[in-house]
Amino acid sequence: MGGKRKKSDEWGNDDVEAEEASSKKKTRVKEQLLPSMIKNKEKRSEVHAKLKHQKRLVKRAKAKSRDAALKRALELGEEPPEKKVPRTLENTRELDETVCKPDDDELFAGNDADEFSSILNQQQTPKILITTCRFHSTRGPAFISELLSVIPNAHYFKRGTYNLKKIVEYAKKKDFTSIIVVHTNRREPDSLLIIAVPDGPTAHFKLSKLVLRKDIKNHGTPTSHKPELVLNNFTTRLGHRIGRLIQSLFPQDPEFKGRRVVTFHNQRDFIFFRHHRYIFETKEVKKAESKGKKNKDGKSEIVPEQKTIARLQECGPRFTLKLISLQHGTFDTKGGEYEWVHKPEMDTSRRRFFL
Repeated sequence: MGGKRKKSDEWGNDDVEAEEASSKKKTRVKEQLLPSMIKNKEKRSEVHAKLKHQKRLVKRAKAKSRDAALKRALELGEEPPEKKVPRTLENTRELDETVCKPDDDELFAGNDADEFSSILNQQQTPKILITTCRFHSTRGPAFISELLSVIPNAHYFKRGTYNLKKIVEYAKKKDFTSIIVVHTNRREPDSLLIIAVPDGPTAHFKLSKLVLRKDIKNHGTPTSHKPELVLNNFTTRLGHRIGRLIQSLFPQDPEFKGRRVVTFHNQRDFIFFRHHRYIFETKEVKKAESKGKKNKDGKSEIVPEQKTIARLQECGPRFTLKLISLQHGTFDTKGGEYEWVHKPEMDTSRRRFFL
């Protein structure tokens, strides 16, 4: 009898264990339930909202614990915990052998002998010829007039029926240093061709996300002062060459009184153009409390601090460039040799960049 009771007890334990395992499986399935797995639209949106709320709570709790740890470290006089660097496409980019280093003597030696050295060494003043393609555009003239206000010593010439090679010859005779051709498609500017005169190179850019000055909220009107030029993240050899080509469009003696800044910011091989005017303001901030001095009521006095704030006003236009090709010499579609051409086969990874 004792043996039979023992056997039935064993069977009962097995049933309990099986029930526990099945309940764990059910909870695991519930935990792994994603909104995309739910067919009902209302239920799917409800589950999605709950998951979003839970993530927000977890994020807030992490931020609170991080702030508490920082405050504790400051009170105890210890070193604050290191800030975690977020993983981005830029800091996890594929290793590129052509990335320029500060001690690259060969690169700096080549800078003194390239096509832009005379302009960048201030031996020659930039003189820019701006023209269009043969077809008329609606926003093209407005974009060109704003380019003329951005680039000093730039002159506009109507294209007419002239071939681009004849325009290059004319530019050589008239001592122009660069030619900018604004190409349009469906009455919208869609690409830029920058030709360095007289020996090249020729860069072809895709132009996108154009916003004219009148469409920018609270825009400013630029003055005629020579602007300061800022080039960011042109790290590779190709990027260095493109940066020097862009730099050759502007004079190398900016007039700081005008407070104008022209920025070409490269990020993931997209070159973002911005044009700003800045001003510095000093404001009093009443946040600093002196621990030693106290007033009659026994409270610590609030000592005003002066803080310098930089204010920016965008002057426009605003657009994005993407390099399509870089050609040796001046524009030549038939017999020209290319230094670099973007091809679809190059886009093998989202973390591979060329500039």
